Amino acid sequence: MRIHSLHSSTRWRLAAGIALAATLLAACGPQTAPPAPPPPEVGVIAVQPRDVPLVKDMVGRLSPFLSANVTARVSGVLQRRTYVEGANVRQGQVLFEIDPGFYRAQLENALAVLAQDQATLANARMTAARNRQLLPVGSVSQQTVDNSDAAERSAAARVRADEAAVATARLNLGYTKVTSPIDGIAGQQQLTVGAVVGNGTSDGGANGTLLATVQQIDPLYVNFTVSADELMALRQAQAQGRVSLAQQNRVQVKVRLPNGAPYEHPGTLDFTAAVVNAATGAVNLRARLPNPQQALLPGLYVTLSAELGEQKQVFLVPQRAILRDTAGAYALVVGPDAKVLRKNVQAGTARGSDWIVTGGLAAGDRVIVSGLQGAAPGREVKASDWQPPPPAPVPGNVPAPAPAAPASAPAR
Repeated sequence: MRIHSLHSSTRWRLAAGIALAATLLAACGPQTAPPAPPPPEVGVIAVQPRDVPLVKDMVGRLSPFLSANVTARVSGVLQRRTYVEGANVRQGQVLFEIDPGFYRAQLENALAVLAQDQATLANARMTAARNRQLLPVGSVSQQTVDNSDAAERSAAARVRADEAAVATARLNLGYTKVTSPIDGIAGQQQLTVGAVVGNGTSDGGANGTLLATVQQIDPLYVNFTVSADELMALRQAQAQGRVSLAQQNRVQVKVRLPNGAPYEHPGTLDFTAAVVNAATGAVNLRARLPNPQQALLPGLYVTLSAELGEQKQVFLVPQRAILRDTAGAYALVVGPDAKVLRKNVQAGTARGSDWIVTGGLAAGDRVIVSGLQGAAPGREVKASDWQPPPPAPVPGNVPAPAPAAPASAPAR
């Protein structure tokens, strides 16, 4: 029994030694390298040159299409206001009335003087005619005929002067009713009833008292500026064929309200200054904007987009694909060997969700849009076509779920 146990222990030790030797030999042998990671996947788009509208975003201020001062053209006491402040008025509508008593008396006096001189003229004509008939028979002298003819002409001249005085008096009496010079919205009155208006003379003159202002706000003007440097750059680009500028009356202007909502009626550029403003270094421009509902008011600041023309052979690249560092803007492109290349680009203008790239890319370049975190210049990547994400649903436009099918009636 003791001899058998000894042999068993020896066999176990021998087996353990052989296993340990095999393990050591395996550890000292050649090791297999782990497999290389697959190249990162990126989404790319193949860019092609195209012509896109040249749109500039600016800030403008609205002003009335027409603005007219309502002034007193004769002196007197303001008797009443005949319009509602802030309401629409028509051209020729009476807005104020001035005490007409003095001017009515002037008209009556001028009419009386005219009637008197007309009677004198009639008598002078009869006298002159009678003397001309008596001259051939020698009853009157030539001197008498000449004097009667001169008296007739003097009386006729006085009548014409009286008629002019009557017209002036009637005109001044009409000025006591102050009317609107244009169609528009009448503003707040500047003087109260009972105030003395005019310029101190009976003919009113050019210094009449301001009573109110009428503004026409359909259409409106929107005034804005473009820097002289930018305008010169656009014209140089047009000379080089890179930009095609539209004619003035074909430049469309779209306005956004202060709350960011788009205004439904586009406008048209109708004025471009021929000089540079010395104070601002900019060129003044103006667009005409329809305002049929009178939703816009003069003095309001708005954001506007002016479509000045067309940019020739540029690239539209998603904004997420254009990167920037201290050297400027650049894009990562997948080359023919599936390796990433860096290309510096010129991208200074956005159009929707894209950058307009005017230089640095070539037709057919595969620009990386997604997977940029795994791409680096010189690194091999696996490229596939990039698909833009679907637009987010608009709140309130989510379709309602279909109604459930009615349950079948139980069998009887």
